[in-house]
Amino acid sequence: MNILTDNKLAVSLYNIGMKKAIVLQILATLVVALLIFFGVQAIIESRVVEGSSMETNLHDGERLIVVKAAYWFGEPQRGDVIIFTHPLDPGRTLVKRVIGLPGEQIEIKNGVVYINGSSLDEPYIKGTTSSLSRTEVPDGYYFVMGDNRQASSDSRSWGLLPEGNIIGRVWLLYWPLGDWHLIDGYSYAD
Repeated sequence: MNILTDNKLAVSLYNIGMKKAIVLQILATLVVALLIFFGVQAIIESRVVEGSSMETNLHDGERLIVVKAAYWFGEPQRGDVIIFTHPLDPGRTLVKRVIGLPGEQIEIKNGVVYINGSSLDEPYIKGTTSSLSRTEVPDGYYFVMGDNRQASSDSRSWGLLPEGNIIGRVWLLYWPLGDWHLIDGYSYAD
């Protein structure tokens, strides 16, 4: 072989190596992007408020960020605003507030919610709360209600919420932009 042929062969091999390196870099970038995308999807998601059951705090058409990882290492707490799959209609998702925890007794008399016999302070509600006879919340279930009590289909009408139906905790209202804010839920003193 002469030097010219050797140089052409070397250039060809170099070009093939460069093309492979570029293809590998593109594939690696795509794999990393997919891992990030699916990782984020496993942790958070966006949802739209449907209906008026959470007014005056959340309104129809507002967009929320839900943290699906919120309960991976802990349990829902009273006052948390959550998104969940409707127990009787798995095609629907709802947003409500956690009121009763596993092992508690819930009762509603004269528009006041009682947990284990003690009245619950609920400064966030709109409307009056219809009466409910004493209900025991078993392990693995939660009692949830909308803040707009007269316009809410919730545990008072369709029963207790299985823990497995909970998608996550509402974290942020981001649309409309002028109304964006963190959704802290309501903290009750123990």
